[in-house]
Amino acid sequence: METETVIEPNPHSRTNEGRTPYPLTVFYDGACPLCRREIALMRKLDRRRRLELIDFAKPEFREADCGLSCERLSSVIHAKWADGRVIEGIEVFRAMWTAVGLGMLARVSRWPLIEPLLRRGYAWFAKHRLWLTGRV
Repeated sequence: METETVIEPNPHSRTNEGRTPYPLTVFYDGACPLCRREIALMRKLDRRRRLELIDFAKPEFREADCGLSCERLSSVIHAKWADGRVIEGIEVFRAMWTAVGLGMLARVSRWPLIEPLLRRGYAWFAKHRLWLTGRV
C-alpha cells in the first residue's frame, strides 16, 4: 500500500486562522490490548487536552465521520489534524508525544540510527498485531 508521508505541523506554530492545529484526532483499535495501553498513557499525559482519541472498534464508530475506512484505519494508526491533514504510522506517535509534552522523545525518534528501526519495528508490529494480541 502506497501512502503519502505527511509531516505534522509544528504544534507551536499558528495556522492561517491564527490557532494551533490541535486537536489531533487519533483513530485507534480499542480491541487491541497494546493499542489500548498506549492510548491510555496518552490520555493520562494529555493535560492540555490536545488529543481526541477515537476507538474505531466501537460499534457506534462511523467511517463517514472521519473520511477513512475501517480497513485503512486497521492497517496502521492514523490521525487527523484540525485542518484536515491525515498522518499515519510513526508520525502519529511523534505528534502524540509532542502534544503531551514528550517532544524530546519525538526528536530522538528522528535520529538517523533510531528512525529506520522505529519505522521497521512499527511496520512489523502493524502487520502482525492481530496475531501478537491473539486475535487471529
